[in-house]
Amino acid sequence: MTEDVVIVIPRDLADSLRIPPEEAPSRLRIKLVLRLYEKGIATLSQARRIAELSLWEFLDLVERGRISRHYDDEEALEDLEMIRQIEDIL
Repeated sequence: MTEDVVIVIPRDLADSLRIPPEEAPSRLRIKLVLRLYEKGIATLSQARRIAELSLWEFLDLVERGRISRHYDDEEALEDLEMIRQIEDIL
């Protein structure tokens, strides 16, 4: 069993951000993961999963943020694996 990675932001600091408190967790997660993707630390597949968004929703954010898309051999293999899984379901 694996453990989740949790980032803790002190409440007083989170409250001081210009983000409505109810939106803070998802907006901060998305901001972080966009940066991880932009820097090449996370693949497209990893980034969209961390952001808890569909591929198309995440690609829209990448486009709106004017972040260049990265696509390497590892991501191509991930896509092929996903296609195989979808084919198995159908």
